[in-house]
Amino acid sequence: MKRFLKENSLSLFFLLIFALALIGQAFAGNAEYNDQRLVDGGQPISVVEYVTTSDFAVDVAENWQSEYLQFLLFILATVWLVQRGSPESKEVGKEGGGSDKEQMVGRHAQGESPGWATADGWRRALFSNSLGWVMGTVFVLSWLAQSVAGLAANNAQRLAELRDPQSWGAYVTGADFWSRTLQNWQSEFLAVASMVVLSIYLRQRGSPESKPVGAPHGATGVEG
Repeated sequence: MKRFLKENSLSLFFLLIFALALIGQAFAGNAEYNDQRLVDGGQPISVVEYVTTSDFAVDVAENWQSEYLQFLLFILATVWLVQRGSPESKEVGKEGGGSDKEQMVGRHAQGESPGWATADGWRRALFSNSLGWVMGTVFVLSWLAQSVAGLAANNAQRLAELRDPQSWGAYVTGADFWSRTLQNWQSEFLAVASMVVLSIYLRQRGSPESKPVGAPHGATGVEG
């Protein structure tokens, strides 16, 4: 168990703080939700009831879809685009998917290579792009979840105001949906751009997201 915890400490750490943040969001959101219900003349609900509401679902899905879009675009963009001096980029001149030898696929696979790396046809093609496909699928599903939950929350508000409910198509092309969506997207894109550029000139000793402390600012694709 001790070895397992050490070898998986990075993922376990982020899963733990993810769970804590989600629980915190549930309690804080429930308090805010109940305050609004009291203002509207309703009765407060429990945290368990709150996490089944469209209000909670849309907030969670809204954050998830923007995060997975960020990683999807970064994964795909770094195949072909480079940034001189950034450890987040490949070296200038090495753009593209790389040769079979560089990627260790087919006859260049090694003894411990995944089985589908040695396969031919669709299996190798699928495995070669599996990270992007999974990130893209999660993004699309969470975006759809956001749109459905957001529609339910929006229509509940409209009915409370004695207005007609909207269709899904009207909602996802409306200002409310895209205002919420673009607020998240712009922050994610800025964060990625900041990481790419700041890592050219700044260092974090011991982190693979940083160059070695003494590496030149122009060194590209070098991790500390």
